[in-house]
Amino acid sequence: MMLSSSDFESASWELVVRVDHPNEEEQKDVTLRVSGDLHVGGLMLKLVEQINISQDWSDFALWWEQKHCWLLKTHWTLDKCGVQADAKLLFTPQHKMLRLRLPNVKTVRLRVSFSAVVFKAVSDICKILNIRRSEELSLLKPSGDYFKKKKKKDKSNKEPIIEDILNLEGSPTTSGPPVSPGLYSKTMTPTYDPINGTPASSTMTWFSDSPLTEQNCSILAFSQPPQSPEALADMYQPRSLVDKAKLNAGWLDSSRSLMEQGIQDDEQLLLRFKYYTFFDLNPKYDAVRINQLYEQARWAILLEEIDCTEEEMLIFAALQYHISKLSLSAETQDFTNESEVDEVEAALSNLEVTLEGGKADNALEDITDIPKLADNLKLFRPKKLILKAFKQYWFIFKDTSIAYFKNKELEQGEPVEKLNLRGCEVVPDVNVAGRKFGIKLLIPVADGMNEVYLRCDHENQYAQWMAACILASKGKTMADSSYQPEVLNILSFLRMKNRNSASQVASSLETMDMNPECFVSPRCAKKHKSKQLAARILEAHQNVAQMPLVEAKLRFIQAWQSLPEFGLTYYLVRFKGSKKDDILGVSYNRLIRIDAATGIPITTWRFTNMKQWNVNWEIRQVAIEFDQNVSIAFTCLSADCKIVHEYIGGYIFLSTRSKDQNETLDEDLFHKLTGGQE
Repeated sequence: MMLSSSDFESASWELVVRVDHPNEEEQKDVTLRVSGDLHVGGLMLKLVEQINISQDWSDFALWWEQKHCWLLKTHWTLDKCGVQADAKLLFTPQHKMLRLRLPNVKTVRLRVSFSAVVFKAVSDICKILNIRRSEELSLLKPSGDYFKKKKKKDKSNKEPIIEDILNLEGSPTTSGPPVSPGLYSKTMTPTYDPINGTPASSTMTWFSDSPLTEQNCSILAFSQPPQSPEALADMYQPRSLVDKAKLNAGWLDSSRSLMEQGIQDDEQLLLRFKYYTFFDLNPKYDAVRINQLYEQARWAILLEEIDCTEEEMLIFAALQYHISKLSLSAETQDFTNESEVDEVEAALSNLEVTLEGGKADNALEDITDIPKLADNLKLFRPKKLILKAFKQYWFIFKDTSIAYFKNKELEQGEPVEKLNLRGCEVVPDVNVAGRKFGIKLLIPVADGMNEVYLRCDHENQYAQWMAACILASKGKTMADSSYQPEVLNILSFLRMKNRNSASQVASSLETMDMNPECFVSPRCAKKHKSKQLAARILEAHQNVAQMPLVEAKLRFIQAWQSLPEFGLTYYLVRFKGSKKDDILGVSYNRLIRIDAATGIPITTWRFTNMKQWNVNWEIRQVAIEFDQNVSIAFTCLSADCKIVHEYIGGYIFLSTRSKDQNETLDEDLFHKLTGGQE
């Protein structure tokens, strides 16, 4: 049957599309005659023909304003998409400029996909910046006054924000194909000098195809000079748990694009480590990642986003002072070939150890013996109205549990109690100056947590038992290869705390060139006279003075990780059946219900005991079921429930990573775990 032209006219209709002309300020409307069976790709072709400007249109796509979505399925017809004559379509580039404030407070400007989901966009950004493990980071849209506060202090400066921007406009994500390698290498060629974080000579040849020139790389991989005390005081705001909860409301949804979330061209966002599980940190490949992580930790300490004792604050200050001194000298230093030879030798000896499977002399013993610890320790269980009274018992630590007996002679019989530490929380309870070496264990039971305190006699005993507890909480035994490094880690941190009062105090010259208020929080700085503070920082510095640059940054990160509040992200919620609001703390392995007024934890639930979780989107409620018929439900008050849900699913996704995955990620699994659809 033939259609007459009038029939065709009635089946077709006029569609107005606005076009974002890249070289012109104004957007222009183009009217097209279309029919419902025209597919999206055909519509774009018609559009380009009618615009009749020869240029590369390959990055352009259609954005549907009312529905707030991209029309990226080019084979779908307009009928299938639901597009009718009243649709407002915009023909616009998918990649647009974005300004990102990095953890080191530097701003980079680069071109990012506004049509890809945020998970993918962050992956592309991290490739440009040479940060491995992009799944640990995300984009945060801060509250409206976040950037304005910074401008206030720069009244004298006409352009407060500009001076800081590192422009990577020619970045490789402009084209759809994979990013050029730049500094991002999956091969086993070391990309950085593992001692001082400078790009290794083998990497220099790549700089030509990457926007990350050698100079830009050092801006990202080296620590910036410390902020002035005035700038710090300006940024500092004492924050309650409720305030901290509000800060976390701005995380973008990883399963939707920037455009769908209302982000504008050239808007400023924060790029931050969102998930506090830093997988496979390796100085040979991760100079930028380690530095940005160090900077995020440094600002969290300085602005008191995480609490620490004064003793710890001084260690952090000493490490910062050390790192800033080394960073200055590292940037001006001319490296000799000596370090390259050392690196080759180190790589060879590493290879030998790997091939031999570690120490050969006691290999058979290791296979048959599961290591155990046995020693006298003191134990205390807090009960109301009882003062702390520690009692000595004979303890045996085997596999992932601790058994204790009245004395050594009874160890063959029944223990007084056996504590299974798998999934427990381990908190250091240490005061080195006061010779107190305690371990606080929070052991999960059906209705909350059992609290147990252990007290050790000296550093070595504490380091061994603490390391064993930390591994057991993750389900690992002392036979695991990470046990010895963990013991050494704890010992070295204790030694940093052990300020040697006999050590000679640094020369007055060195005291003069240090501005101690730059290295501690403003609140801590107010408590002490400047000279006194400088002397105490330099005293603590004696313990770290010989440390190479990258090791000092890693040590800072480890010290941050050992703080009791580390890795907790707070949200204001209302639990089902409760009459008042509570704080929910989300961590990499647990959820904590915290009293909003006092800050005291009420209950902890471990992810390992979680059976299922989902969201009731109608009433915006997150419901979670645990083992032993425990179930909870809450609505989120300080943020969208999708953000909290994504946090929980994201941590579970990250726990599935393993070193043999060759850095490829199962993106579908991430969206399945974080999407909230059953």
